[in-house]
Amino acid sequence: MSQLILVVDDEAKLVSVVKGYLEQAGYRVVTAGNGREALFAARDHQPDLIILDMMMPEMDGLAFMREYAREGSAPIIALTARVDETDKILGLEMGADDYITKPFSPRELVARVRAVLRRSGAAQPEANLLRSGGLSLDRDARVVSVNGRQVELTPMEFNLLNTLMSNPGRTFSRMELLEQAQGFAYDGYERTIDVHVKNLRKKIEADPAQPDYVLTVFGAGYRFNPHNQ
Repeated sequence: MSQLILVVDDEAKLVSVVKGYLEQAGYRVVTAGNGREALFAARDHQPDLIILDMMMPEMDGLAFMREYAREGSAPIIALTARVDETDKILGLEMGADDYITKPFSPRELVARVRAVLRRSGAAQPEANLLRSGGLSLDRDARVVSVNGRQVELTPMEFNLLNTLMSNPGRTFSRMELLEQAQGFAYDGYERTIDVHVKNLRKKIEADPAQPDYVLTVFGAGYRFNPHNQ
């Protein structure tokens, strides 16, 4: 089973974004809006790692760490909007394993999560099952489902979707997609990718004419638009 991350922050939009990126990376996620809720969540779910905002109502990050240290040992990545070095040192001394300042890149946060879990000796999540909204891709079984319904993809379509879902938000040129999907690419052949994308959209999009997953980046190529669960 994949590892469980507890995300604690009173900014609902930030929590939603972080949750989506972590789930794309193969982690399970539970959330809390303040330190008090986080204590209950930590007791109930026993997370493998905690992402903790330091400035929250009811119980802030430092107060949470003081309480949590008595009953849990999951590594903690502290989030803060403050850049004062004293705050950073205090957070680290209280038990945070890493520190990141807002605003931050969700991809950087995912990289920090992997690094902290690696240092803590925890195994990395199985990333063979990718999920985004109602779309799922099983790399081992080479099966794709939309809202629980399995769809039949050609090998090329599966490889394209796998490449895009594995790199949410990244724009790939047609030539890059060809090379990633089939291992080689030739000049003048890259436009065939448009046909494969068109066919893929017919199978996974609610409205292929207005795609919600595989988006066109005009003049550049294509990118995958991640969805929260």
